[in-house]
Amino acid sequence: MTGLPVTARFISFEGIDGSGKSTQARRLADHLRREGREVVLTREPGGSPGAEEIRQLVLGGAPDRWSAETEILLFTAARRDHWERTIRPALDRGATVITDRFADSTRVYQGTTRGDLTDIVDQLHRLMIGVQPDLTFVIDLPPRDGLARAHHRAADAPVDESRFETFGLDFQEKLRGGFLDLARRAPDRVRLIDGQGSADAVAARIRAALPPTCA
Repeated sequence: MTGLPVTARFISFEGIDGSGKSTQARRLADHLRREGREVVLTREPGGSPGAEEIRQLVLGGAPDRWSAETEILLFTAARRDHWERTIRPALDRGATVITDRFADSTRVYQGTTRGDLTDIVDQLHRLMIGVQPDLTFVIDLPPRDGLARAHHRAADAPVDESRFETFGLDFQEKLRGGFLDLARRAPDRVRLIDGQGSADAVAARIRAALPPTCA
Protein backbone atom coordinates (compact mmCIF):
# COMPACT_ATOMS: atom_id res chain seq x y z
CA MET A 1 0.00 0.00 0.00
CA THR A 2 1.87 3.04 -1.24
CA GLY A 3 1.41 6.57 -0.01
CA LEU A 4 0.62 5.60 3.59
CA PRO A 5 2.52 6.51 6.77
CA VAL A 6 5.33 4.04 7.49
CA THR A 7 3.62 2.98 10.73
CA ALA A 8 0.39 1.92 9.00
CA ARG A 9 -0.25 -1.83 8.98
CA PHE A 10 -3.25 -3.75 7.68
CA ILE A 11 -3.77 -7.22 9.20
CA SER A 12 -6.65 -9.63 8.55
CA PHE A 13 -7.82 -12.80 10.27
CA GLU A 14 -9.48 -15.60 8.32
CA GLY A 15 -10.77 -19.10 8.94
CA ILE A 16 -13.79 -21.34 9.00
CA ASP A 17 -16.76 -20.62 11.24
CA GLY A 18 -15.85 -21.22 14.87
CA SER A 19 -12.10 -21.21 14.25
CA GLY A 20 -11.45 -18.62 16.96
CA LYS A 21 -10.29 -15.87 14.63
CA SER A 22 -12.46 -13.20 16.27
CA THR A 23 -10.97 -13.98 19.67
CA GLN A 24 -7.45 -13.94 18.27
CA ALA A 25 -7.99 -10.70 16.35
CA ARG A 26 -9.06 -9.07 19.60
CA ARG A 27 -6.13 -10.51 21.51
CA LEU A 28 -3.61 -9.31 18.94
CA ALA A 29 -5.17 -5.84 19.01
CA ASP A 30 -4.80 -5.77 22.79
CA HIS A 31 -1.17 -6.93 22.53
CA LEU A 32 -0.22 -4.24 20.00
CA ARG A 33 -1.98 -1.54 22.04
CA ARG A 34 0.11 -2.54 25.05
CA GLU A 35 3.14 -2.06 22.80
CA GLY A 36 2.05 1.54 22.22
CA ARG A 37 0.39 1.26 18.81
CA GLU A 38 -2.88 2.83 17.79
CA VAL A 39 -5.02 -0.12 16.69
CA VAL A 40 -8.42 -0.13 15.00
CA LEU A 41 -10.16 -3.48 15.45
CA THR A 42 -12.96 -4.06 12.97
CA ARG A 43 -14.86 -6.83 11.20
CA GLU A 44 -16.53 -7.97 8.00
CA PRO A 45 -19.17 -7.90 6.89
CA GLY A 46 -19.55 -4.70 8.87
CA GLY A 47 -17.15 -2.22 10.38
CA SER A 48 -19.06 0.84 9.19
CA PRO A 49 -22.73 1.85 9.53
CA GLY A 50 -23.68 0.94 5.97
CA ALA A 51 -21.73 -2.31 6.02
CA GLU A 52 -23.35 -3.34 9.31
CA GLU A 53 -26.76 -3.01 7.65
CA ILE A 54 -25.63 -5.33 4.86
CA ARG A 55 -24.30 -7.75 7.52
CA GLN A 56 -27.86 -8.24 8.77
CA LEU A 57 -28.94 -9.17 5.25
CA VAL A 58 -26.27 -11.76 4.48
CA LEU A 59 -25.64 -13.54 7.79
CA GLY A 60 -29.24 -14.27 8.77
CA GLY A 61 -32.09 -16.16 7.16
CA ALA A 62 -32.38 -19.37 5.18
CA PRO A 63 -29.34 -20.91 3.46
CA ASP A 64 -30.88 -20.35 0.01
CA ARG A 65 -31.80 -16.74 0.68
CA TRP A 66 -29.13 -15.46 -1.75
CA SER A 67 -27.23 -16.96 -4.63
CA ALA A 68 -23.44 -16.95 -4.43
CA GLU A 69 -23.35 -14.28 -7.15
CA THR A 70 -25.68 -11.99 -5.21
CA GLU A 71 -23.64 -12.53 -2.04
CA ILE A 72 -20.48 -11.47 -3.88
CA LEU A 73 -22.13 -8.18 -4.83
CA LEU A 74 -23.45 -7.59 -1.31
CA PHE A 75 -20.12 -8.38 0.35
CA THR A 76 -18.24 -6.17 -2.11
CA ALA A 77 -20.64 -3.28 -1.45
CA ALA A 78 -20.16 -3.72 2.31
CA ARG A 79 -16.38 -3.92 1.88
CA ARG A 80 -16.24 -0.72 -0.17
CA ASP A 81 -18.12 1.19 2.54
CA HIS A 82 -15.91 -0.38 5.22
CA TRP A 83 -12.78 0.61 3.28
CA GLU A 84 -13.92 4.20 2.67
CA ARG A 85 -15.20 4.96 6.14
CA THR A 86 -13.10 2.89 8.53
CA ILE A 87 -10.01 1.19 7.13
CA ARG A 88 -8.51 3.82 4.84
CA PRO A 89 -8.91 6.76 7.28
CA ALA A 90 -7.20 4.73 10.02
CA LEU A 91 -4.31 3.72 7.75
CA ASP A 92 -3.95 7.29 6.52
CA ARG A 93 -3.18 8.45 10.05
CA GLY A 94 -0.68 5.64 10.62
CA ALA A 95 -2.79 3.26 12.68
CA THR A 96 -2.69 -0.52 12.57
CA VAL A 97 -5.98 -1.96 11.31
CA ILE A 98 -6.93 -5.50 12.33
CA THR A 99 -10.00 -6.88 10.61
CA ASP A 100 -11.92 -10.05 11.39
CA ARG A 101 -12.32 -11.19 7.74
CA PHE A 102 -11.65 -9.33 4.49
CA ALA A 103 -11.71 -10.22 0.78
CA ASP A 104 -10.19 -13.68 1.30
CA SER A 105 -13.43 -14.77 2.96
CA THR A 106 -15.38 -13.85 -0.15
CA ARG A 107 -12.83 -15.65 -2.33
CA VAL A 108 -13.31 -18.82 -0.28
CA TYR A 109 -16.96 -18.70 0.82
CA GLN A 110 -18.44 -17.59 -2.49
CA GLY A 111 -15.57 -17.90 -4.96
CA THR A 112 -14.46 -21.49 -4.51
CA THR A 113 -16.97 -23.45 -2.41
CA ARG A 114 -20.20 -22.56 -4.23
CA GLY A 115 -19.03 -22.42 -7.83
CA ASP A 116 -15.96 -21.34 -9.79
CA LEU A 117 -16.45 -17.64 -9.09
CA THR A 118 -13.00 -16.59 -7.89
CA ASP A 119 -12.34 -14.52 -11.00
CA ILE A 120 -15.52 -12.53 -10.40
CA VAL A 121 -14.52 -11.89 -6.78
CA ASP A 122 -11.03 -10.77 -7.83
CA GLN A 123 -12.28 -8.51 -10.63
CA LEU A 124 -14.73 -6.74 -8.34
CA HIS A 125 -12.11 -6.42 -5.63
CA ARG A 126 -9.58 -4.85 -8.01
CA LEU A 127 -12.21 -2.43 -9.30
CA MET A 128 -13.80 -1.42 -5.99
CA ILE A 129 -11.06 -1.79 -3.35
CA GLY A 130 -7.74 -2.70 -4.96
CA VAL A 131 -5.89 -3.38 -1.69
CA GLN A 132 -4.79 -6.55 0.08
CA PRO A 133 -3.79 -6.78 3.75
CA ASP A 134 -0.10 -6.59 4.58
CA LEU A 135 -0.49 -9.77 6.62
CA THR A 136 -3.21 -12.40 6.92
CA PHE A 137 -3.54 -15.02 9.66
CA VAL A 138 -5.57 -18.10 8.74
CA ILE A 139 -6.63 -19.88 11.92
CA ASP A 140 -6.88 -23.57 11.02
CA LEU A 141 -9.17 -25.87 12.97
CA PRO A 142 -10.84 -29.21 12.16
CA PRO A 143 -14.28 -28.33 10.73
CA ARG A 144 -16.17 -30.57 13.15
CA ASP A 145 -14.61 -28.70 16.09
CA GLY A 146 -15.26 -25.32 14.52
CA LEU A 147 -18.88 -26.11 13.74
CA ALA A 148 -19.48 -27.27 17.32
CA ARG A 149 -18.04 -23.97 18.60
CA ALA A 150 -20.12 -21.99 16.11
CA HIS A 151 -23.36 -23.71 17.12
CA HIS A 152 -22.61 -23.09 20.80
CA ARG A 153 -21.91 -19.42 20.08
CA ALA A 154 -25.08 -19.03 18.01
CA ALA A 155 -27.23 -20.42 20.82
CA ASP A 156 -26.16 -17.54 23.07
CA ALA A 157 -26.15 -14.78 20.45
CA PRO A 158 -28.76 -12.00 20.67
CA VAL A 159 -28.99 -11.85 16.86
CA ASP A 160 -29.10 -14.86 14.54
CA GLU A 161 -26.00 -14.73 12.32
CA SER A 162 -25.71 -18.47 11.77
CA ARG A 163 -26.78 -18.71 8.13
CA PHE A 164 -23.46 -20.10 6.88
CA GLU A 165 -23.24 -22.61 9.72
CA THR A 166 -26.53 -24.13 8.49
CA PHE A 167 -24.82 -25.20 5.27
CA GLY A 168 -23.40 -28.08 7.31
CA LEU A 169 -20.15 -29.97 7.84
CA ASP A 170 -19.44 -30.67 4.17
CA PHE A 171 -19.49 -26.94 3.48
CA GLN A 172 -17.10 -26.29 6.37
CA GLU A 173 -14.76 -28.97 4.99
CA LYS A 174 -14.74 -27.17 1.64
CA LEU A 175 -14.06 -23.88 3.41
CA ARG A 176 -11.08 -25.34 5.21
CA GLY A 177 -9.70 -26.63 1.93
CA GLY A 178 -10.13 -23.19 0.40
CA PHE A 179 -8.26 -21.46 3.21
CA LEU A 180 -5.45 -24.03 3.14
CA ASP A 181 -5.14 -23.45 -0.60
CA LEU A 182 -5.03 -19.70 0.01
CA ALA A 183 -2.12 -20.16 2.42
CA ARG A 184 -0.25 -22.22 -0.19
CA ARG A 185 -0.86 -19.68 -2.97
CA ALA A 186 0.08 -16.57 -0.99
CA PRO A 187 2.93 -17.57 1.35
CA ASP A 188 4.40 -14.06 1.45
CA ARG A 189 1.21 -12.65 2.95
CA VAL A 190 -0.59 -15.53 4.67
CA ARG A 191 0.47 -17.22 7.90
CA LEU A 192 -1.27 -20.52 8.70
CA ILE A 193 -1.82 -20.87 12.45
CA ASP A 194 -2.83 -24.06 14.27
CA GLY A 195 -6.08 -23.13 16.03
CA GLN A 196 -6.15 -26.12 18.39
CA GLY A 197 -5.40 -25.76 22.07
CA SER A 198 -6.04 -22.91 24.47
CA ALA A 199 -6.63 -19.33 23.36
CA ASP A 200 -3.34 -18.42 25.08
CA ALA A 201 -1.45 -21.04 23.08
CA VAL A 202 -2.93 -19.87 19.78
CA ALA A 203 -2.20 -16.23 20.64
CA ALA A 204 1.44 -17.14 21.35
CA ARG A 205 1.72 -18.80 17.92
CA ILE A 206 0.37 -15.66 16.27
CA ARG A 207 2.76 -13.35 18.09
CA ALA A 208 5.66 -15.63 17.13
CA ALA A 209 4.60 -15.39 13.47
CA LEU A 210 4.48 -11.59 13.43
CA PRO A 211 7.15 -10.15 11.10
CA PRO A 212 9.33 -7.36 12.57
CA THR A 213 7.46 -4.73 10.54
CA CYS A 214 4.20 -5.61 12.32
CA ALA A 215 5.45 -6.57 15.78
